[in-house]
Amino acid sequence: MQKIRIVTAAALFDGHDVSINLFRRLLQKRGAEIIHIGHNRSVSEVVTVALQEDADAILVSSYQGGHNEYFRYMVDMLKENDAADILIFGGGGGVILPSEATTLESYGVKRIYHATEGQKIGIDGIADDIINSILEYRKSIARFIPNDELIKQNNSAQSYLIAKQLSFFENCTEDCNRDSFRKIYADNDQGKSIVLGVTGTGGSGKSSLNDEIIGRFLSTSPNFKIGILAVDPSKSNTGGALLGDRIRYNQIYNENVFFRSFATRSSKSEIPESIIDSIAIMKSCGFDLIIVETSGIGQANSEVVTISDKSVYVMTAEFGAPTQLEKIDMLDKADFIVINKFEKRGSEDAYREVKINYLRNRNVQTDKSLTLDELELPVYACSSNHFNNPGLNRLFKDLAACYADKNVKFDHEFIAKMPTKHIIDYSLINNDKISYLSEIAESIAQYKIQVTRQSGIAEKAYAYKIAYENTNDSDLRNRLIAEYEIFYDELTEESKKYINNWAKVTENYSQDEIKYLVQGKEFSINSFTKSLSGSKIPKVALPKFNDWKSIIEFCYMENLPGEFPYTAGVFPFKRTTEDPKRQFAGEGSPERTNRRFHYLSKDDAAKRLSVAFDGITLYAEDPAEQPDIYGKIGESGVSICSVEDMDRLLAGFDQTDPLTSVSMTINAPAPIMVAFYFMTAYNRALKKLENEGIKLDEAARENLKVETFRKLRGTVQADMLKEDQAQNTIIFSIDFAMKLIGDLQEYLSINKIRNYYSLSISGYHIAEAGANPISQLAFTLANGFTYVEYFLNRGLKVDDFAPNLSFFFSNGMDPEYSVIGRVARRIWSVAMKNKYGADERSQRLKYHIQTSGRSLHAQEIDFNDIRTTLQGLLAFYDNCNSLHTNSYDEAVTTPTEESVRRSMAIQLILSKEFGMLKNENPIQGAYIFEELTELVEEAVLMEFRRLSRRGGVLGAMETQYQRSKIQEESMYYEYMKQSGDFPIIGVNTFLNSSDDNPYEKMQIIRTSDEEKMQRLSEVHGFKERNADKVEAALKNLIEVAISGGNIFAELLNTVQYATMGQITAVLYKIGGKYRRGM
Repeated sequence: MQKIRIVTAAALFDGHDVSINLFRRLLQKRGAEIIHIGHNRSVSEVVTVALQEDADAILVSSYQGGHNEYFRYMVDMLKENDAADILIFGGGGGVILPSEATTLESYGVKRIYHATEGQKIGIDGIADDIINSILEYRKSIARFIPNDELIKQNNSAQSYLIAKQLSFFENCTEDCNRDSFRKIYADNDQGKSIVLGVTGTGGSGKSSLNDEIIGRFLSTSPNFKIGILAVDPSKSNTGGALLGDRIRYNQIYNENVFFRSFATRSSKSEIPESIIDSIAIMKSCGFDLIIVETSGIGQANSEVVTISDKSVYVMTAEFGAPTQLEKIDMLDKADFIVINKFEKRGSEDAYREVKINYLRNRNVQTDKSLTLDELELPVYACSSNHFNNPGLNRLFKDLAACYADKNVKFDHEFIAKMPTKHIIDYSLINNDKISYLSEIAESIAQYKIQVTRQSGIAEKAYAYKIAYENTNDSDLRNRLIAEYEIFYDELTEESKKYINNWAKVTENYSQDEIKYLVQGKEFSINSFTKSLSGSKIPKVALPKFNDWKSIIEFCYMENLPGEFPYTAGVFPFKRTTEDPKRQFAGEGSPERTNRRFHYLSKDDAAKRLSVAFDGITLYAEDPAEQPDIYGKIGESGVSICSVEDMDRLLAGFDQTDPLTSVSMTINAPAPIMVAFYFMTAYNRALKKLENEGIKLDEAARENLKVETFRKLRGTVQADMLKEDQAQNTIIFSIDFAMKLIGDLQEYLSINKIRNYYSLSISGYHIAEAGANPISQLAFTLANGFTYVEYFLNRGLKVDDFAPNLSFFFSNGMDPEYSVIGRVARRIWSVAMKNKYGADERSQRLKYHIQTSGRSLHAQEIDFNDIRTTLQGLLAFYDNCNSLHTNSYDEAVTTPTEESVRRSMAIQLILSKEFGMLKNENPIQGAYIFEELTELVEEAVLMEFRRLSRRGGVLGAMETQYQRSKIQEESMYYEYMKQSGDFPIIGVNTFLNSSDDNPYEKMQIIRTSDEEKMQRLSEVHGFKERNADKVEAALKNLIEVAISGGNIFAELLNTVQYATMGQITAVLYKIGGKYRRGM
């Protein structure tokens, strides 16, 4: 029976892939072959894949708005390509309204699944419906059979016809007359093709390697035609298959490239039974290069050699003892041998051993005067994730040489410039340092051992002290004092200080007013609040014990707010000049969001703004007329792509006011956005001086820049590690992305810009992707320490950058969320002090809380405010530094003014009205909170050890460990929710019996066509005004980047003349695009 083939993806500028990953698994379990291409996919990309794969259907999730334009554009494009038979399915939770779904289905979409469908029939019911719909529709489709005339006209541009022919042979049964077709294809072989067989162990990076090679062929020979036949294994139990190789390719969305995925199906080897016929089809189309990528193989497999002209064997250093090499058949047969992922430990040894094996097994005679490293052997040290990798360049040059007798033109001058000199170490963190997480876990363990030892000594010393103070026997008293002094002397100076100062501390906090220092500045504050009943409520409540053991345990493990290890908070008291609220906002144009900001901060002395950007901005592109882009303009966030946009966004706000703080939730293009923000402030300061008649020379302007930047307060997220693991809005190769944020931090450090946080290390989006609270905290802290190691590896001093780091967590309903801040602060401070030798400012972990977006449900939407209130209360109890409370309607739309007012009221009622929050350490001393703190801390440190065994955060990312764990936890939650074992009020229990559909009455925010056209006009105007300067600005940026200079420093100049999209296009050429994973 012909297999069902389905293309699965998340829509353009949409990183929400939890749902689509869930459904691809469910469909695969039902026997379907799933061609998964991941998040952020344009209509053109999805349709191209569907055509080349001869898919039965497309399934797309769309949670970021713009769905009406997106799905209509897909219907139109399929019709234009005579492929209306490919069914379209879609979903977006509650984001796509039932009325919109009905309209889209009338337009040609087969089915849009709404959140209510999940509630009625469950996720399994939806998966069954998709399969049954495809099977039913198939009955009406005629079988495709190629003929002589069609085959004679074959060429590489006919994607859909090529795909149909490939499917014919893939599904060929005994009655399909295979032999006669083979003769026709052989007669029509254009004689241009070289077949390159690429095989290797599973997970060795074959797809990434091929993608890099394809990119080099396309950039050096513009008319070079490439066909890829990629094979993945079928599941023996279900017959389904995950055809996931495409997701690792960036270069294949090119008119000169055709890509087809195959499942092994009934084949007993690493290549399918139809592969020889498939190669014949590709040869008849005139492809210059036909790559056959096999599924992962074992030591004895080498069948790819029999169907290819040249073969590549891809492996990593993880093959075991050198004797294992003698068992690998491909090492004796491959024309090219690649040691991939060369940044990993052990790769140098593997490289040497494989060379020795090559010489020995092939009886190669060499010049004895040359060392092993000097021999030019077809063994290559490569890292596919390393942009412009020398080993890959050498492999490409040798592959290109195979075309010496073919009529193929290459840019040999460009090829000659490609670096091929072997580089030993190009990892982000020195290989000698990759055990940093286990070292941190050990340092925390040693700290606790020291606390236990010191508290035990203090207990004995205190007992002897009490004893000698209460005896009248002088001889006994002297003996007791002697014993006391022995134990007292074993206490550290820090322990003695805690004990000796305790009485003074308790007395100080009993005063009506307390004076304290923060960063060298003295503050005073009333230490009590009087209730309506006249009770004096202490802002900080102290324990009542006086015994030394309890004092030592408290001071080392808890301590008062503002005191190491900062378990209770990093500052002695909360700010009195501003509330911790920081409401997230962004919609439509800069002007509309600016009005929302003024509404949110009305009557507040402190202007704490938090910017949400639309998907186009998050993925660093410019607004455009293309329907799938046009539909996203200003949806779910504000559209910002130039320095002029930033100025309009912040109109009426003084960026340099100490009470103004702007947080920007953006990652991939974060340094560009920070440059917009900084230069807006500078342009305003310069304009003010010029209006006063003051003219500045170049040196004075540079000085004004730095002085202005030093006044700015705010945060940018810029967390590239989290993006790879969870949220998916990463666009550059990981190495280059890290360089960009490293350059930003280096600029801040060198210029002593202290009040702007260069990183908001984010667990929020890890939680939103499905992680439980322990995984959220563990992965986030681990990412934080990875940035520390990376910045140290760049040569920065810890106290020059650590104070510029901040954190961002989600607060959900699980019990562990109640101590997330306590655990984070304690682990961070102890590690920074004891492992990194950081000062007090660097030891303080500051974090923002946003209430859980995942706990917002489209069903019984009004109940969301109840959940948000409870989550906000937990955040206040745990002494967060700032808080955003979600609006109840964010489950389906950009918040309305009414819903935002309600979410602000939640914060204000808690902070202004709720009596317990007049105290600032309410959970200290509670048994359950102490117990949870210990449980969560130990679980986090256990995760650190697991990550360390995988080579640290970066090593674990290479194997998709974090992403896999997050998805596993997400699926567990979904199944618990579906089964009802995890009760959610109004969603799977306490259901509303009313037949009314609340979605139809809901107020939904959509960006109008007028506003979108305005944005297009503004972008076009900016480009026109700077047309004579942008080329030079971008050229300067390229030169700085290529020379290894500080890219952020140059971006401050570039953004004056270039848009986000223009800058990104240039940086792609320098640093490479991010390669998606599953």
